[in-house]
Amino acid sequence: MTRLSELGESHIISRVLGRNPSSTHVIVGPGDDAAVTAPEGRLVSTADMLVENEDFTREWLDWKKLGVKAAAQNLADVCAMGATPHGLLISAAVPDDTDIVCLEALYSGLFDEAERAGTALDCMVPIIGGDLSSSGLIVIAITALGTVGEESAILRSGARPGDSLYLAGTVGRSAAGLDLLFAGARPDTVGPELRSLIDTQLAPQPDYGALRTVGAASAMIDVSDGLSLDLARVAAASGVGIDLDCSLLSDLVDPLLPAAEFVLETRATGGSGDGVGKTEVAATAEDLALSWVLDGGEDHGFAASAPPSAVPGVGWRRIGEIRTGHDVSLDGTPVPASGFSHFGK
Repeated sequence: MTRLSELGESHIISRVLGRNPSSTHVIVGPGDDAAVTAPEGRLVSTADMLVENEDFTREWLDWKKLGVKAAAQNLADVCAMGATPHGLLISAAVPDDTDIVCLEALYSGLFDEAERAGTALDCMVPIIGGDLSSSGLIVIAITALGTVGEESAILRSGARPGDSLYLAGTVGRSAAGLDLLFAGARPDTVGPELRSLIDTQLAPQPDYGALRTVGAASAMIDVSDGLSLDLARVAAASGVGIDLDCSLLSDLVDPLLPAAEFVLETRATGGSGDGVGKTEVAATAEDLALSWVLDGGEDHGFAASAPPSAVPGVGWRRIGEIRTGHDVSLDGTPVPASGFSHFGK
């Protein structure tokens, strides 16, 4: 074991950035006081953090998957604006007794996800700078940059009555994986069906490729905090109502039923899954699975509205309609805007 405290910052940075790809739009990369890049178009910027004991625990920490998740949640926000990723700024604070191989695994996950996004979108996504610090808790903070053409950013405010609502990727799987972890399930103790849900929580895989066929979407959002909550944000920004079709959500709900049965059985027997997670306690497996789909975040699926003349292509499924009003409903019944929010609001 080689602790970070034995190496020094410069040596650590040179080791973890060994895989950083070269890019024609990066003029000065890591190593100087600041990066210099040449963006093509308007700059799109976002920042997000993963904080130990708030977003993950040491108990189920996988450093490489943590890197994947950190990159995915930021790249998804850039892509939800209709932008092409430009680069990442990575700031990491970790205990100084952390083994260097753990930090190398973290950056390996960051590079893997950046490469996956770049392959899907035909671009390079380098790490262009950042910071490294010592801390009692693990904190990974990322600023993601992207570029978009003039007047071509896709906002939350463009949905109009008569549009259809589409989803690329999934929702509910990460929430199911989180409740499985709280219920005591671990990747090495469950079968592949439940393991894949846990993997979605630990290392989500946004469907970047679907964005190539989004077409003339009128509005779009990264579903990071829960479908009901994020769609409520679209409804508020656009001044519309949104109606989800329960029958169109069945392909998302049904694969979660085995996980819901596992979690409910654990709760019923007084296991560690009782009353934990981000979803309310449900009476049946169907109720719990549906609540994961409606209220669970962190799959980083993309929800987009589009007029009938601009139906998205491969990778998109219709899940509802945009209507007049101001709320989100399921088959006409209002749905509370429930999902994850820091500080409980």
